[in-house]
Amino acid sequence: MATILKHRKTRIVTIEAGDSVASQCRPGDIAIVEEDNGWWTFFIGEDGTIDKYDEPFVTYNQALWAAKAAAEFAAE
Repeated sequence: MATILKHRKTRIVTIEAGDSVASQCRPGDIAIVEEDNGWWTFFIGEDGTIDKYDEPFVTYNQALWAAKAAAEFAAE
């Protein structure tokens, strides 16, 4: 089950192991996913496309702050 946090009207969804971004998110969401090499931040476009940063973050908190910053930017 995913954990959902709202920041500036944007859903930030933390995906649990075994779940996919596509199955847990909707357009406009930001997803945080832990993989072997770190925490990835994914962005779900209005057309359903999924994009992510070039490199993962070392910690969950770093990924969360990046997601919140992106939500701030999107809210402007």
